[in-house]
Amino acid sequence: MLHVGCGIYAPEKLHPAFRDGSWREVRMDLDPRVKPDIVGSITDLSAFRDGTVEALWSSHNVEHLQDHEVPLALREFRRVLKGDGFALITTPDIESVAKLVVEGKLDATAYVSPAGPITALDMIFGHRASIQAGNHFMEHKTAFTAERLGRLLLEAGFPKVVMRRGTNFDLWAVALMPDAAPPEAYLGTVRQQ
Repeated sequence: MLHVGCGIYAPEKLHPAFRDGSWREVRMDLDPRVKPDIVGSITDLSAFRDGTVEALWSSHNVEHLQDHEVPLALREFRRVLKGDGFALITTPDIESVAKLVVEGKLDATAYVSPAGPITALDMIFGHRASIQAGNHFMEHKTAFTAERLGRLLLEAGFPKVVMRRGTNFDLWAVALMPDAAPPEAYLGTVRQQ
């Protein structure tokens, strides 16, 4: 399983679907300070041959790309996956975040994460405390609704996509390769951790 945008090593950051002992995690990140197995961008997965990865896990990662880079990254996700593989992706749901803004809760705590309190501002622009501390990899440069992320995954060549909204202003997508199990098999996977 390729864990893109892995951050600092922490087994609990893996989705429960990848914690059963049957998966070997290959960690990839743009930031060498987090000591990934591979340093690189998700827009260039050339370290992997076509069709060599069984699963890909991207947790709060694609929103850090420039908007024009998103289709390239999603095509790279598809390119490296085996014919029966899948990509599990979670990202902030800008539609849910926008509701907070409209309600006047732009800088109110929406929920508490392991990194601390998270506000609508953090979900829109990136985790402000991390950015203030000098970690500019945490800046958000684009945003997604369920419709948009699902459409972009289909446009990237995934024949099947299952989308769900999470419980912490997040979206969940499973993008399935042509020979993957039926979408129903992944419905439990597309959920908040």
